Amino acid sequence: MSVELACGELAFLDLTFAGLDALPERGEERHARDLLRSAGGGAITAIGAARLGLGVALVSPLGGDPEGDFLRAALAAEGVLWAGRTVARSAVTAALPDGGERTMVTFDPGMELSAAELAAVEPEAVVISLPRVHLVPPGATFYATVGDADARSGLAATLDGARALIVNEREASLLTGVEDAETAARRLAEHTPCAVVTRGAEGAVAVSGGELLRVPGIPVNAVDTTGAGDLFTAAYVWADRRGAPLADRLRWASLFAALSVRVPTAVAGASSQAALVAAGARHGLALPAPTVSIKEEVR
Repeated sequence: MSVELACGELAFLDLTFAGLDALPERGEERHARDLLRSAGGGAITAIGAARLGLGVALVSPLGGDPEGDFLRAALAAEGVLWAGRTVARSAVTAALPDGGERTMVTFDPGMELSAAELAAVEPEAVVISLPRVHLVPPGATFYATVGDADARSGLAATLDGARALIVNEREASLLTGVEDAETAARRLAEHTPCAVVTRGAEGAVAVSGGELLRVPGIPVNAVDTTGAGDLFTAAYVWADRRGAPLADRLRWASLFAALSVRVPTAVAGASSQAALVAAGARHGLALPAPTVSIKEEVR
């Protein structure tokens, strides 16, 4: 068994309280217009990449509980191979979108994927967070990400073999101690061939080979930004595999992420490849070339 892309990130069940008029103050109760269940965490990247036509496996433990059953069914419906193991309980995040941003509360039972589970799918490329990069199989390239909590520990992991490090502006600041996104990207590029810093509505910046690139954001009415960074990563990998130059990778990824935030939940907002290509044409982007082998390119 071999897949184009393995997502070695923990999957969560997202519970989204949609339609809040404001976040509750301490001791206050607020009512949402709807409560939505959707795949979260690494499952967002996996589903986004699958909708763009990549062969994807999600390597994550899932609970033998109703939440895990929901996630397994959601992955199967999208053609994503689940390659983890069954554990007692699933991880769950409650998301409260508010004014184009969101507040989240997470329960994580602390179960991890293993190097053997990741190697078993023989991935050509891997999306994985910094604390887990040591799990990447030999010979596979990887795209490194980081969560807010792990970013506070700084850039301790080795990034040998990384194709890119993709983080948001807050994470970049936590990793480097620098608030300016462009300066932070330059600092991060000292550790990886390509450092990408996403800036939400302001677009993204990247440094590769000493060159700084900027792409503007896509104006949209943001309803729920949960998972936008995960979808940015999915589209960046898709465009990279199709041989797009860095500037176009950033533009495709920014567009995919921007399109997703117009509705509650990342999975509901993740476009198909056809819809993304159509939107790209309206923004002057042409479909990238046919899929290339990252392994061949990096040799």
